[in-house]
Amino acid sequence: MLKKSFSIILNLFPRPLLIRLSYVARPILAFVLRGSKFTDPIDGKQFKTFLPYGYGTQRQNVLSPSTLSLERHRLLWLYLKQETDFFSKPAKLLHFAPEQAFYKRFKKMQHLEYTTTDLNSPLADVKADICNLPFANNSFDIIFCNHVLEHIPDDTKAMQELYRVLKPGGMGVFQIPQDLSREHTFEDNSITDPKKRAEIFGQYDHVRVYGLDYFDKLQAVGFNVNPVDYTATMSTETIKSYCLAKGELLPIVYK
Repeated sequence: MLKKSFSIILNLFPRPLLIRLSYVARPILAFVLRGSKFTDPIDGKQFKTFLPYGYGTQRQNVLSPSTLSLERHRLLWLYLKQETDFFSKPAKLLHFAPEQAFYKRFKKMQHLEYTTTDLNSPLADVKADICNLPFANNSFDIIFCNHVLEHIPDDTKAMQELYRVLKPGGMGVFQIPQDLSREHTFEDNSITDPKKRAEIFGQYDHVRVYGLDYFDKLQAVGFNVNPVDYTATMSTETIKSYCLAKGELLPIVYK
């Protein structure tokens, strides 16, 4: 019943409305599902189960009831916490389509000059087109642009803009849904029907399925690219406890 309800809600309501509704539902879900089997590393809270998530075929036990983080959010948090100085070094951060799991936490960090941007998100400070950003060259030390590029028809132009506004020596994290069994990215601009897009690209508003050549595209723009399999450093028990996707690659880039 829970699986069916989530599928209906995700497909029925637009994303900005879902963000607003989640503020009401989150504390209730966190209370009902509290337990000790699974842990959200972002806030340290434990649950007997996580929630299902997905616009088409739903993934089971992936959405944290407290932070609403998914596998990719928890993986990035762990990487930043354990492998970088992100939580202590002063920096100018640009965050595209800011995720709820991070937004309030980043905003409270006094060492960050935090700017959020998106065309539609109610959490965005700056409403902007990623292909035509209103920021000067070399403006930001860090850029997070996660699960955005698969929505953008001209992703090369978007990547060029990301490169332009990142400072020399700066770091970016550009996560995308990626099919690691594909050597080449697949896209077809003639597919415009939302149902067909969901069937082929995995979600109604995606325009491509990225393959391993995603890293080559970033490199061609000028980035130094480091695909990190951070789950390879973890035990099976840790991966299960945090409900991570084993083998997911973190696209860490530098300018």
